[in-house]
Amino acid sequence: MEFRPCIDIHNGSVKQIVGGSLQDKNDAALENYVSEQDAAFYARMYREYQIRNGHIILLNPVTSPYYEKTREQAIAALRAYPGGLQAGGGMTPENVLEFLNAGASHVIVTSYVFRDGQIHYDHLQKLVKVTGRQHLVLDLSVRKREDRYLIVTDRWQKYTKVELTEQVLDELAGYCDEFLVHAVDVEGKAEGIEEELVELLGNWGRIPVTYAGGVHSFEDLRSLRRLGRDRVHVTVGSALDLFGGTMKFEEVLRECR
Repeated sequence: MEFRPCIDIHNGSVKQIVGGSLQDKNDAALENYVSEQDAAFYARMYREYQIRNGHIILLNPVTSPYYEKTREQAIAALRAYPGGLQAGGGMTPENVLEFLNAGASHVIVTSYVFRDGQIHYDHLQKLVKVTGRQHLVLDLSVRKREDRYLIVTDRWQKYTKVELTEQVLDELAGYCDEFLVHAVDVEGKAEGIEEELVELLGNWGRIPVTYAGGVHSFEDLRSLRRLGRDRVHVTVGSALDLFGGTMKFEEVLRECR
């Protein structure tokens, strides 16, 4: 299990938000923490600690008046740590090369591939032609509905009809290098992990998977290691002291290592 850092950017600032609260209308979100530091500051820190494969998420849509500020923050962070961070949020074949050329090791994609409730394999194939499988991460963020984990898109606001199962993971694994899975219902709440989801990801384990959502204690990290069979990597957001929480960054690194 590896620690994968995060840099979430919303309205031009590094933030931690409650995942389910994000709305395109008025660029609204319930905020847990707003940093006084810019995204490049965190990128340099992660580079200093030699932590790789963290993710930068642009939380504003391209249509937002804040998108340009958010994009500038992301590009600056990628340039501060070339090859060390992934970038996601509004990625399409038309703009992914900008982020890869700025230094992203991978681009992270959800909404372009999952449209109208379904997986659009034609979109996925078009994307892979531009990025190559080795530079693509699929974000399979989910919310639970009627005891099923359904993939959600458009900054976690829209449900698809696609249930996250081992069969779906098998089908998509051939197109990407990694999966990023946000447990949206617990994202940003620091109230505990989605154990059933972690167990599913750990039992599968064919390519790297990073889990994000709800980690708020070192017991959560130990549970995640056990349930994920030491195969599932982890992001800690709101609970981390870097973002106003109580879990000390260096202790989290030691626990994950």
